[in-house]
Amino acid sequence: KHESNLMNPKIFVGAAVGGMIAVLMLFAFPSTSIISDIGEAGFLSPSTQDQSVLPINIELFNFSLVEINEKQATLELKFKVTNPNFKSVMLQHVKYSVYHDGSRITAGGIGSTPEGFLASPNYFVVLNERPLIVGEKFIIENSGNTPILWEALTNWKNFGTELNWRVTGEAFFNLSSLTAGQENILSFDFYKRD
Repeated sequence: KHESNLMNPKIFVGAAVGGMIAVLMLFAFPSTSIISDIGEAGFLSPSTQDQSVLPINIELFNFSLVEINEKQATLELKFKVTNPNFKSVMLQHVKYSVYHDGSRITAGGIGSTPEGFLASPNYFVVLNERPLIVGEKFIIENSGNTPILWEALTNWKNFGTELNWRVTGEAFFNLSSLTAGQENILSFDFYKRD
């Protein structure tokens, strides 16, 4: 008589029950620190801190002209984000606008805020030990309608004379816990100092 060596089905049932208990614990104990928020007292310790979030610090790390030709210019914008909180923070989205001589030349965003149930977020985790650099390159098309801007961009490339620029925007962030904290907004305004 030949018996097959199939795994005991009780093992699968036990694993499923254990997984369900772990998920229930996430929502049953909202005041405990579980996901990347291990407190000083250890894993699953009650949170002694109020769920308020200190504002993150955001600095303009780099604003530069990458390349330019007759049709378009590529610029790069980077921000340095630091977290003064004990726990890690999720930087969900950074909206920005770039101006030259008071006229907006572009607007954009880094990261994304999910809209709807099936949308997947694109966020950044900012740890309290080290700053995070986030940024992107963007393209400005030469439409022929902005000769003063195009001359300023060409002078930046040829002579190192920067634009008379200004960068404004908002950063959206919250605690990196599934159950704690609400969205916080930090406004920023950077400009060229002569």
